[in-house]
Amino acid sequence: MIAAGYFRECVQVYGSVRKSAVDSTFKKLGVEKLSIGDIQRLEWEALNAKIGKWIRAAKVCIRVLFASEKRLCQQIFEDLGTSADDACFMETVKGPAIQLFNFAEAISISRRSPEKLFKILDLHDALQDLLPDIDAVFYSKSAESIRVQGTEILSRLAEAARGMLSEFENAVLREPSRVPVPGGTIHPLTRYVMNYISLISDYKQTLGELIVSRPATGSRYSMIRLLRTWISPITKFNLEGKSKHYKDNSLAHLFIMNNVHYIVQKIKGSPELREMIGDFYLKKLTGKFRQAATRYQRATWVGVLYCLRDEGLHVSGSFSSGVSRSALRERFKSFNAMFEEVHRMQALWLIPDTQLREELQISISEKLIPAYRSFLGRFRTHIENGRHPENYIKYSVEDLETAVLDFFEGYAVSQHSRRRSQ
Repeated sequence: MIAAGYFRECVQVYGSVRKSAVDSTFKKLGVEKLSIGDIQRLEWEALNAKIGKWIRAAKVCIRVLFASEKRLCQQIFEDLGTSADDACFMETVKGPAIQLFNFAEAISISRRSPEKLFKILDLHDALQDLLPDIDAVFYSKSAESIRVQGTEILSRLAEAARGMLSEFENAVLREPSRVPVPGGTIHPLTRYVMNYISLISDYKQTLGELIVSRPATGSRYSMIRLLRTWISPITKFNLEGKSKHYKDNSLAHLFIMNNVHYIVQKIKGSPELREMIGDFYLKKLTGKFRQAATRYQRATWVGVLYCLRDEGLHVSGSFSSGVSRSALRERFKSFNAMFEEVHRMQALWLIPDTQLREELQISISEKLIPAYRSFLGRFRTHIENGRHPENYIKYSVEDLETAVLDFFEGYAVSQHSRRRSQ
């Protein structure tokens, strides 16, 4: 046909025959005929599943299907010059190639939101990996538009990823909730940010390259600084700001302790994230949650332990026998009232990490139990020798030891009692 002057007709006939084979393979791979508009109208949940399918299909299409069609054209038309084989190849695959790339292009220009980042990065990495194959298959001048499209989509995906990082950072800084989480437990924002950052660490090489390639930054440490920039506002501004919504200072300190401890544990649980954050910064965060724990204990227990002091109980005269019974009764009543209130309230508070909860319970016991045991040992007889001692000595040492185990479990005291009796 070509020899007889029917070059265009030959190309069209060849293309129509081979295109049906390509379309058949597309169908088997799940590559749908969707316009950019169709793709952008899909819900993200639907697109999320399609991206993984597209990545698998694109690898087969470019490395196997299109490459095989290229070789077939070269074998059939090798004696007729490069223009014939290239024309037939482009007639066969140009439409399918555009159809294939339209999906990635639609994703690259879709509305940006932080939850899309990781699929965008998957798409970016897959396309970057395929670029050498695209260049090898579509190397001719007539295929330049395909090569350019692939490069431009990659560039837009990179810009989209950077934009999503910025969206995420803004969302963290502007998170508006003013309602304190019950019981001072871990704030949903803390979980969200740390889970997000943990996932980001899996893409540290790609993101590092994207961040460094941004004109405004040039340091290879930009990724590390970015992660610290995200964590610092959470601990310094966001958490400290949210802690001020608690009316009880002790609960505010417990909230800080819970959340910073969660951040520390998430970093320790990810070798990649720990390497990126660094042990020095991790040490600073560890010091911060321990400081919050100390502040909680001071805010809660200094007043309670103050009831167990000797000052103000002795009448002028003999130190051994000059104890004011009325002052001692008031001191026991004050202790009972304060401990009952702390016990009632702080049993409802929650430390979700078992080890941290037990460590704080032990620390409380180490301060409270010896002080109470000593006070009780010194002054028990003065109360027991008077009327209605049970009105003043309401707790044995063992009672206090048991009561401390109720703290930070997130249940009312009566529920604890039922649980222990079961």
